[in-house]
Amino acid sequence: MGRKQRERGWPAPPEPLPLPVVDDHTHLDAVVDVAADGWDGAGAPEASPDLVAHLERAAAVGVPRMVQVGCDLEAVAWTDVAVRLHPQLLGAVAIHPNEAVLHAGVHEVAPDGLDPDPQPRHEVGLDDAIGRVAEVARANPRVRAVGETGLDFFRAGERGRAVQREAFRAHVALAKELGLALQIHDRDAHAEVVEVLLADGAPERTVFHCFSGGVDLARTAAEHGWFCSFAGPVSFPANEELRAALRVLPPELVLVETDAPYLTVHPYRGRPNAPYLLPGTVRTVAEVTARPLERVCADLSATAEAVYGTW
Repeated sequence: MGRKQRERGWPAPPEPLPLPVVDDHTHLDAVVDVAADGWDGAGAPEASPDLVAHLERAAAVGVPRMVQVGCDLEAVAWTDVAVRLHPQLLGAVAIHPNEAVLHAGVHEVAPDGLDPDPQPRHEVGLDDAIGRVAEVARANPRVRAVGETGLDFFRAGERGRAVQREAFRAHVALAKELGLALQIHDRDAHAEVVEVLLADGAPERTVFHCFSGGVDLARTAAEHGWFCSFAGPVSFPANEELRAALRVLPPELVLVETDAPYLTVHPYRGRPNAPYLLPGTVRTVAEVTARPLERVCADLSATAEAVYGTW
Protein backbone atom coordinates (compact mmCIF):
# COMPACT_ATOMS: atom_id res chain seq x y z
CA MET A 1 0.00 0.00 0.00
CA GLY A 2 1.18 3.50 -0.72
CA ARG A 3 1.88 6.02 1.99
CA LYS A 4 -1.21 7.95 3.03
CA GLN A 5 -1.13 11.45 1.58
CA ARG A 6 -1.03 14.18 4.18
CA GLU A 7 -4.08 16.42 4.22
CA ARG A 8 -3.58 19.99 3.10
CA GLY A 9 -5.48 23.22 3.31
CA TRP A 10 -7.44 24.82 6.11
CA PRO A 11 -8.55 22.44 8.89
CA ALA A 12 -12.22 22.28 9.81
CA PRO A 13 -13.35 24.76 12.50
CA PRO A 14 -13.10 23.36 16.04
CA GLU A 15 -15.89 23.22 18.59
CA PRO A 16 -16.50 26.75 19.94
CA LEU A 17 -15.08 27.69 23.31
CA PRO A 18 -17.48 28.26 26.21
CA LEU A 19 -16.11 31.78 26.81
CA PRO A 20 -14.19 34.15 24.49
CA VAL A 21 -10.40 34.28 24.48
CA VAL A 22 -7.79 36.52 22.83
CA ASP A 23 -5.24 35.42 20.24
CA ASP A 24 -2.19 37.09 21.77
CA HIS A 25 -0.07 36.98 18.61
CA THR A 26 -1.05 36.50 14.98
CA HIS A 27 0.21 37.64 11.57
CA LEU A 28 -2.97 38.24 9.65
CA ASP A 29 -1.08 40.00 6.87
CA ALA A 30 0.52 36.63 6.14
CA VAL A 31 -2.63 34.60 6.85
CA VAL A 32 -4.58 36.29 4.06
CA ASP A 33 -1.80 35.38 1.62
CA VAL A 34 -1.92 31.65 2.37
CA ALA A 35 -3.36 29.58 -0.47
CA ALA A 36 -6.27 27.48 0.73
CA ASP A 37 -4.67 24.21 -0.39
CA GLY A 38 -1.34 24.74 1.33
CA TRP A 39 1.89 26.68 1.36
CA ASP A 40 3.31 26.23 -2.11
CA GLY A 41 0.37 26.77 -4.43
CA ALA A 42 0.59 23.22 -5.81
CA GLY A 43 -2.23 22.39 -8.22
CA ALA A 44 -4.91 25.05 -8.43
CA PRO A 45 -5.34 26.40 -4.89
CA GLU A 46 -8.36 28.47 -4.05
CA ALA A 47 -7.84 32.05 -2.96
CA SER A 48 -7.45 32.57 0.77
CA PRO A 49 -10.47 34.03 2.56
CA ASP A 50 -10.04 37.73 3.05
CA LEU A 51 -9.37 39.41 6.36
CA VAL A 52 -13.02 39.98 7.28
CA ALA A 53 -13.79 36.32 6.65
CA HIS A 54 -10.93 35.26 8.93
CA LEU A 55 -12.15 37.58 11.67
CA GLU A 56 -15.67 36.23 11.40
CA ARG A 57 -14.47 32.63 11.37
CA ALA A 58 -12.47 33.20 14.55
CA ALA A 59 -15.32 34.96 16.35
CA ALA A 60 -17.64 32.05 15.56
CA VAL A 61 -15.49 29.69 17.67
CA GLY A 62 -14.85 32.06 20.57
CA VAL A 63 -11.86 34.11 19.40
CA PRO A 64 -13.33 37.58 18.80
CA ARG A 65 -10.17 39.60 19.54
CA MET A 66 -6.56 39.38 18.38
CA VAL A 67 -3.20 41.12 18.64
CA GLN A 68 -1.98 41.63 15.07
CA VAL A 69 1.81 41.63 14.86
CA GLY A 70 3.74 43.46 12.16
CA CYS A 71 7.47 42.85 12.35
CA ASP A 72 8.88 43.96 9.02
CA LEU A 73 8.42 47.37 7.41
CA GLU A 74 5.65 46.21 5.09
CA ALA A 75 3.83 44.39 7.89
CA VAL A 76 4.19 47.39 10.20
CA ALA A 77 2.39 49.55 7.62
CA TRP A 78 -0.28 46.85 7.09
CA THR A 79 -0.83 46.57 10.84
CA ASP A 80 -1.10 50.32 11.27
CA VAL A 81 -4.03 50.40 8.84
CA ALA A 82 -5.70 47.14 9.88
CA VAL A 83 -6.01 47.95 13.57
CA ARG A 84 -7.60 51.31 12.75
CA LEU A 85 -10.20 49.66 10.52
CA HIS A 86 -11.11 46.57 12.55
CA PRO A 87 -12.15 46.94 16.20
CA GLN A 88 -11.36 43.26 16.84
CA LEU A 89 -7.65 44.02 16.46
CA LEU A 90 -4.92 45.65 18.47
CA GLY A 91 -1.42 46.00 17.09
CA ALA A 92 2.17 45.17 17.93
CA VAL A 93 4.97 46.54 15.76
CA ALA A 94 8.72 46.01 15.61
CA ILE A 95 11.62 45.01 13.43
CA HIS A 96 12.00 41.24 13.85
CA PRO A 97 15.51 40.23 14.96
CA ASN A 98 16.14 38.43 11.67
CA GLU A 99 14.95 41.51 9.78
CA ALA A 100 17.27 43.67 11.89
CA VAL A 101 20.30 41.74 10.66
CA LEU A 102 19.41 42.44 7.02
CA HIS A 103 18.62 46.11 7.65
CA ALA A 104 22.11 46.36 9.15
CA GLY A 105 23.60 44.96 5.96
CA VAL A 106 24.93 41.81 7.60
CA HIS A 107 24.85 38.92 5.16
CA GLU A 108 26.29 35.76 6.71
CA VAL A 109 25.33 32.11 6.78
CA ALA A 110 23.88 31.29 10.21
CA PRO A 111 23.40 27.94 12.00
CA ASP A 112 20.24 27.41 9.93
CA GLY A 113 22.50 26.96 6.89
CA LEU A 114 20.45 29.30 4.71
CA ASP A 115 21.89 32.04 2.53
CA PRO A 116 20.74 35.57 3.42
CA ASP A 117 17.82 36.82 1.33
CA PRO A 118 17.78 40.62 1.45
CA GLN A 119 14.73 42.34 -0.06
CA PRO A 120 14.28 45.92 -1.30
CA ARG A 121 12.88 46.97 2.11
CA HIS A 122 16.23 46.12 3.70
CA GLU A 123 17.85 49.01 1.86
CA VAL A 124 16.47 51.13 4.70
CA GLY A 125 19.06 51.35 7.48
CA LEU A 126 18.32 49.69 10.80
CA ASP A 127 18.05 52.95 12.77
CA ASP A 128 15.60 54.35 10.24
CA ALA A 129 13.58 51.12 10.24
CA ILE A 130 13.25 51.19 14.03
CA GLY A 131 12.42 54.88 13.73
CA ARG A 132 9.47 53.97 11.50
CA VAL A 133 8.27 51.50 14.13
CA ALA A 134 8.47 54.24 16.73
CA GLU A 135 6.47 56.64 14.54
CA VAL A 136 3.63 54.14 14.12
CA ALA A 137 3.63 53.16 17.79
CA ARG A 138 3.46 56.82 18.89
CA ALA A 139 0.76 57.85 16.44
CA ASN A 140 -1.65 54.92 16.67
CA PRO A 141 -3.42 54.41 20.01
CA ARG A 142 -4.47 50.92 18.92
CA VAL A 143 -0.84 49.82 18.83
CA ARG A 144 -0.41 48.48 22.35
CA ALA A 145 2.84 46.54 22.12
CA VAL A 146 6.35 46.64 20.71
CA GLY A 147 7.14 43.31 19.14
CA GLU A 148 8.09 40.88 18.14
CA THR A 149 11.67 41.71 19.01
CA GLY A 150 14.40 39.72 20.69
CA LEU A 151 17.12 37.25 19.74
CA ASP A 152 17.17 34.39 17.23
CA PHE A 153 20.50 32.61 17.41
CA PHE A 154 19.36 29.85 15.05
CA ARG A 155 19.15 32.34 12.20
CA ALA A 156 22.08 34.62 13.07
CA GLY A 157 25.84 34.24 13.04
CA GLU A 158 28.27 36.10 15.26
CA ARG A 159 27.89 39.51 13.59
CA GLY A 160 24.13 39.10 13.27
CA ARG A 161 23.76 38.27 16.95
CA ALA A 162 25.47 41.51 17.90
CA VAL A 163 23.06 43.42 15.64
CA GLN A 164 20.07 41.60 17.12
CA ARG A 165 21.13 42.43 20.65
CA GLU A 166 21.35 46.16 19.94
CA ALA A 167 18.04 46.16 18.06
CA PHE A 168 16.43 44.28 20.95
CA ARG A 169 17.72 46.87 23.43
CA ALA A 170 16.36 49.69 21.26
CA HIS A 171 12.92 48.05 21.22
CA VAL A 172 13.00 47.50 24.99
CA ALA A 173 13.77 51.19 25.45
CA LEU A 174 10.95 52.17 23.09
CA ALA A 175 8.40 50.02 24.91
CA LYS A 176 9.35 51.60 28.22
CA GLU A 177 9.34 55.12 26.78
CA LEU A 178 5.82 54.69 25.40
CA GLY A 179 4.44 52.57 28.24
CA LEU A 180 3.67 49.68 25.89
CA ALA A 181 3.89 45.94 26.37
CA LEU A 182 6.86 44.10 24.90
CA GLN A 183 6.52 40.90 22.85
CA ILE A 184 9.71 38.85 22.74
CA HIS A 185 10.95 36.48 20.04
CA ASP A 186 13.36 34.04 21.73
CA ARG A 187 14.89 31.22 19.71
CA ASP A 188 17.89 29.32 21.03
CA ALA A 189 18.78 32.36 23.16
CA HIS A 190 16.96 32.01 26.48
CA ALA A 191 19.88 33.03 28.73
CA GLU A 192 20.87 35.94 26.51
CA VAL A 193 17.31 37.31 26.34
CA VAL A 194 17.03 37.19 30.13
CA GLU A 195 20.43 38.87 30.41
CA VAL A 196 19.27 41.84 28.31
CA LEU A 197 15.99 42.16 30.22
CA LEU A 198 17.75 42.18 33.59
CA ALA A 199 20.55 44.50 32.47
CA ASP A 200 18.33 47.07 30.77
CA GLY A 201 15.19 46.62 32.86
CA ALA A 202 12.21 44.85 31.35
CA PRO A 203 9.05 46.81 30.53
CA GLU A 204 6.31 46.42 33.12
CA ARG A 205 4.40 44.07 30.78
CA THR A 206 6.80 41.71 29.06
CA VAL A 207 5.57 38.70 27.07
CA PHE A 208 7.58 35.73 25.82
CA HIS A 209 5.76 35.13 22.54
CA CYS A 210 5.50 31.47 21.50
CA PHE A 211 7.20 30.41 24.72
CA SER A 212 9.81 27.77 23.89
CA GLY A 213 11.73 27.38 27.13
CA GLY A 214 11.60 24.76 29.83
CA VAL A 215 10.86 24.80 33.53
CA ASP A 216 13.89 26.95 34.38
CA LEU A 217 12.88 29.77 32.05
CA ALA A 218 9.26 29.51 33.21
CA ARG A 219 10.38 29.90 36.83
CA THR A 220 12.53 32.90 35.89
CA ALA A 221 9.55 34.46 34.14
CA ALA A 222 7.31 33.83 37.13
CA GLU A 223 9.89 35.35 39.46
CA HIS A 224 9.93 38.59 37.47
CA GLY A 225 6.25 38.70 36.53
CA TRP A 226 6.87 38.12 32.83
CA PHE A 227 4.04 36.66 30.76
CA CYS A 228 4.40 33.49 28.70
CA SER A 229 2.30 32.95 25.58
CA PHE A 230 1.79 29.38 24.37
CA ALA A 231 1.15 28.41 20.75
CA GLY A 232 0.49 25.16 18.90
CA PRO A 233 3.77 23.47 19.93
CA VAL A 234 2.46 22.97 23.47
CA SER A 235 0.14 20.36 21.94
CA PHE A 236 2.82 18.47 19.99
CA PRO A 237 3.31 14.99 21.51
CA ALA A 238 7.09 15.34 21.84
CA ASN A 239 6.96 18.64 23.75
CA GLU A 240 6.59 17.37 27.30
CA GLU A 241 9.22 19.84 28.51
CA LEU A 242 7.05 22.70 27.24
CA ARG A 243 4.01 21.30 29.04
CA ALA A 244 6.07 20.97 32.22
CA ALA A 245 6.94 24.67 31.93
CA LEU A 246 3.24 25.52 31.56
CA ARG A 247 2.43 23.62 34.76
CA VAL A 248 4.80 25.69 36.91
CA LEU A 249 3.50 29.08 35.71
CA PRO A 250 0.86 30.98 37.67
CA PRO A 251 -2.35 31.09 35.58
CA GLU A 252 -2.30 34.88 35.63
CA LEU A 253 0.95 34.89 33.62
CA VAL A 254 -0.28 32.58 30.84
CA LEU A 255 -1.46 33.73 27.42
CA VAL A 256 -2.28 31.81 24.23
CA GLU A 257 -1.63 32.56 20.58
CA THR A 258 -1.63 31.06 17.13
CA ASP A 259 1.43 32.77 15.61
CA ALA A 260 -0.62 32.20 12.45
CA PRO A 261 -0.03 31.22 9.74
CA TYR A 262 2.65 29.12 11.46
CA LEU A 263 2.74 26.50 14.27
CA THR A 264 -0.69 24.97 13.76
CA VAL A 265 -1.98 23.01 16.75
CA HIS A 266 -1.84 19.20 16.79
CA PRO A 267 -3.09 17.21 14.86
CA TYR A 268 -2.94 19.79 12.04
CA ARG A 269 0.79 20.47 12.16
CA GLY A 270 2.08 21.41 8.72
CA ARG A 271 -1.24 22.86 7.57
CA PRO A 272 -1.91 26.61 7.52
CA ASN A 273 -2.90 28.26 10.76
CA ALA A 274 -5.35 31.08 11.54
CA PRO A 275 -6.95 32.51 14.69
CA TYR A 276 -10.02 30.26 14.38
CA LEU A 277 -7.78 27.31 15.36
CA LEU A 278 -6.80 28.82 18.73
CA PRO A 279 -9.38 26.72 20.66
CA GLY A 280 -7.18 23.65 20.20
CA THR A 281 -4.37 25.34 22.14
CA VAL A 282 -6.78 26.62 24.79
CA ARG A 283 -8.09 23.10 25.35
CA THR A 284 -4.52 21.82 25.62
CA VAL A 285 -3.79 24.42 28.32
CA ALA A 286 -6.85 23.27 30.24
CA GLU A 287 -5.86 19.61 29.97
CA VAL A 288 -2.21 20.16 30.90
CA THR A 289 -3.05 22.30 33.93
CA ALA A 290 -6.05 20.16 34.96
CA ARG A 291 -8.28 23.20 35.22
CA PRO A 292 -11.88 23.64 33.99
CA LEU A 293 -12.04 24.96 30.44
CA GLU A 294 -14.39 27.81 31.42
CA ARG A 295 -11.97 28.96 34.12
CA VAL A 296 -9.04 28.83 31.72
CA CYS A 297 -10.91 30.90 29.13
CA ALA A 298 -11.88 33.52 31.72
CA ASP A 299 -8.33 33.76 33.04
CA LEU A 300 -6.81 34.04 29.56
CA SER A 301 -9.12 36.91 28.66
CA ALA A 302 -8.43 38.72 31.92
CA THR A 303 -4.68 38.34 31.44
CA ALA A 304 -4.82 39.64 27.88
CA GLU A 305 -6.65 42.76 29.08
CA ALA A 306 -4.11 43.19 31.89
CA VAL A 307 -1.36 43.24 29.29
CA TYR A 308 -2.96 45.23 26.46
CA GLY A 309 -5.94 47.04 27.98
CA THR A 310 -9.52 46.73 26.84
CA TRP A 311 -10.81 46.68 23.27
